[in-house]
Amino acid sequence: MKQALIVEDMAETRLWLGDILQAARPDMGQVAVASVAAARHHLRSQGCPDLALVDLGLPDGTGMDVIRLIKASRADAVCIAATVLSDDASVVAALAAGADGYLLKDQPAESLVQQLRQIDMGLAALSPAIARRIIDHFRLTGPMDPGGEALTPRESDVLRRIGRGLRNAEVATDLGIAESTVAGYIKSVYRKLGISSRAEAAWHATRMGLNG
Repeated sequence: MKQALIVEDMAETRLWLGDILQAARPDMGQVAVASVAAARHHLRSQGCPDLALVDLGLPDGTGMDVIRLIKASRADAVCIAATVLSDDASVVAALAAGADGYLLKDQPAESLVQQLRQIDMGLAALSPAIARRIIDHFRLTGPMDPGGEALTPRESDVLRRIGRGLRNAEVATDLGIAESTVAGYIKSVYRKLGISSRAEAAWHATRMGLNG
């Protein structure tokens, strides 16, 4: 039997998501945990699930860390952010971490069941509001210009780490360069991509395949 993992700190919501998952995927066994630490323990002891529903705001960290752990161990596992957060930064960060879908928990249960069933049809599990945000983002930023100025290998290194949520000081330590040098690379990346925020940078890192 396939296995599903629910990572959610609110007990009532864990049960609610469990019922939704049971309705959408009755072929799956379920395990529910309430924290990043519990998720880590489960992954170490039981291995990676086939499907994970992961809340982003957890008492001991962020669900993005859980998504990264699962994807690093098993790339074909389906990881879906299940959250109340609908801001661009949260959506971008979750997708950059490797999320395969993004569901808002303020939807009716029936809608969530349908969106989870879409996975077997090769469709992404996305709440309509999130799908609209993604479309609007690309409409505003426009397609990447293949004839534009290319990023250097070092700029790509910096963008990859920004996409993973690292701060400038962490990028500097990781690459063994000065923090001021990192800031210079970020300024150049922003200019070349025509962006002005770390959220947009993370989005482009994902789109360019630099989120690994």
